Amino acid sequence: MLYMGVCDRRADRIDDTMNLRSDRALCAGARGVPSRLMFLPSLSRLASRVPALTATTRRAMSSAAPPEFRPFNLALIQLGQVGADKAANLKHAREMIMKAARGNGGSKPKPNLVVLPECFNSPYGHTHFPVYAETIGYKPGESYSVEASVSESVKMLSAAAKEAGVWLIGGSIPERDETDQKVYNTSTVYSPAGELVAMHRKVHLFDIDIPGKITFKESETLSGGTSINYFDTEFARIGLGICYDVRFPELAMISARKGCQVLIYPGAFNLTTGPLHWELLQRARANDQQVYFSMCSPARDLSAGYHAWGHSMVVDPMGKVIAETEHEEAIVYAHIDPKTFHDARAGIPVTVQRRFDVYADVSEGVVVGK
Repeated sequence: MLYMGVCDRRADRIDDTMNLRSDRALCAGARGVPSRLMFLPSLSRLASRVPALTATTRRAMSSAAPPEFRPFNLALIQLGQVGADKAANLKHAREMIMKAARGNGGSKPKPNLVVLPECFNSPYGHTHFPVYAETIGYKPGESYSVEASVSESVKMLSAAAKEAGVWLIGGSIPERDETDQKVYNTSTVYSPAGELVAMHRKVHLFDIDIPGKITFKESETLSGGTSINYFDTEFARIGLGICYDVRFPELAMISARKGCQVLIYPGAFNLTTGPLHWELLQRARANDQQVYFSMCSPARDLSAGYHAWGHSMVVDPMGKVIAETEHEEAIVYAHIDPKTFHDARAGIPVTVQRRFDVYADVSEGVVVGK
């Protein structure tokens, strides 16, 4: 079911034997978070963090202007049934891509762009990443042969995009670099012709320790990516990120200033961070950059080692949640209307009011991939 907002909506209650509160209670708790937690660092402080990233970016920025922003339909697959069997995970993901592309049996318009969640082909956990990692071998600016690829996930995603005739953001998968054997959390993007056109390695690794609630350290087995990436379609320029990247506004800021009208981050928040920050961060990134922003989560599975929050959603450039689901497996459909984008920027014209004579432009000199 799609619905608006989060905290004032119906939320399913989790089994009391799991000793977990309902989604409604978790959201209510989030309302009590002190306002200081919403504070973002000043732009000058943000700028000081950029050089380490820009020195290692791998893709040359296209000199072309972004495509004209046209209306399009988006589908987010909140995928369930992700287990230890990779082949079964890929089979189910493909089935859901086809279901999404059919507009849920014709009840919804056919989407132009379909999105899978973070780590859709494997269990989520630092011990699992090296075991399920695949070599992709994609090199920016060079042609890529899907037929010669050794990645079974890439082959499935390419074939599914081509058969369905849609743009496809393939969530993310564990990827092993063929040169240095480092493992990354990597998103791949496919055109309706099945071509692999872009790739994004998660830049910021999820290393947190909230006493008594959750400790997780992706850096035990993963390495962080070193580039900012976007891709162009016939209807929009779309910026990429993965999960924890959303907490760092620099990525969204740079992508927006490089012409991205839409930002999409596959992600998997948990039952601690989800009710606190999942909606808050997406609305913040959408509002402060005046772009459409969306995150696609796995479905929640309480039998798994990691419990995803779910609630895949789409937020418009005014910070309004325009589509969302709860925590079960579902497909979220949204119509992306450029008028809202243009109206937001015309009515509150922050994009032309910035004072780079007072503070630094964090996008200055940054080389961004497409």
